[in-house]
Amino acid sequence: MGYKVAVMGATGNVGRELLSVLAERAFPVSEVIALASERSAGKQVSFGEDDTLKVQDLNGFDFRGIDIVLSSPGARVSAEFAPRAAAAGCIVIDNTSHFRMDPDVPLVVPEVNPEAVALHTRKGIVANPNCSTIQLVVALKPLHDRFGIERVVVSTYQSVSGTGRDAMDELFNQTRAVYVNDPITAERYPKQIAFNVIPHCDVFMEDGSTKEEWKMMVETKKILDPKIAVSVTCVRVPVFIGHGEAVNLACRSPVTADEAREVLRDGPGVSVVDHRTDGGYVTPVECAGDDLVFVSRIREDITLENGLNLWIVSDNLRKGAALNAVQIAELLVDRHLKLAA
Repeated sequence: MGYKVAVMGATGNVGRELLSVLAERAFPVSEVIALASERSAGKQVSFGEDDTLKVQDLNGFDFRGIDIVLSSPGARVSAEFAPRAAAAGCIVIDNTSHFRMDPDVPLVVPEVNPEAVALHTRKGIVANPNCSTIQLVVALKPLHDRFGIERVVVSTYQSVSGTGRDAMDELFNQTRAVYVNDPITAERYPKQIAFNVIPHCDVFMEDGSTKEEWKMMVETKKILDPKIAVSVTCVRVPVFIGHGEAVNLACRSPVTADEAREVLRDGPGVSVVDHRTDGGYVTPVECAGDDLVFVSRIREDITLENGLNLWIVSDNLRKGAALNAVQIAELLVDRHLKLAA
């Protein structure tokens, strides 16, 4: 016995990772259905090491009888199909940005606010946060509980996989072009990404922020604490997988680096690798394929009362997307969903 699970956007980076994580964690499924656009229908996608699934056309799919939908087809597609699936009796765990700030849709990181998943009954939808927000709040939660964070300033170093497979191809092709002296073509990004950094993630807003920066600000407040002041600068870097974040904190209570290190070591989903030697920290290359949020470079900010600096990295396709969604599904199964006899 198990749950019937459908994965929307199954041929994308996150969709494929969702299928992989479902299999790795032995999620209790009786059936898994891969859904994507009409042009992908009929393709094969992997489910675990040995199984493959034939992709079905999302447009004509009947969601009746499906228990859980893991959704990552893009915000516009999800805006249409997530409510349709919820109306058919499914619980939708949506990885797009469309529902995150809906007051009737819980925004959940299981290590941070698992109790919020109970609000799925309002619309039948649970939102998965932005990838950069997830790793940030997993690291901040134990520190906020202990020392009371008042302000967060974060600069991100975001890999191209956050933009999709085309962006990963663009980085590869541009890198090759540099070495063989071919022309550089920029399509997914407004400037060359190979051997460069671009301080621009998502579209610009009226105040000069990008939407990615806005997402991190409002999502952190919704998940962790609306009273925390958050300032963000998001930067795209020439890395295939794994986001880095340089974080500065102002806390209400006095905090030392040693105290922060000990608190973080007890934090769920956190691994502290903080040795003050060459290479005594974690980089995005090393976190790729791992489920944890790694925290390094923990040190006091001597320019700020109760100030702290951190370096945070995580695999944006796993904990930043697919793993978090599957963990939400596990929470639902553990606390709210029961199999029919």
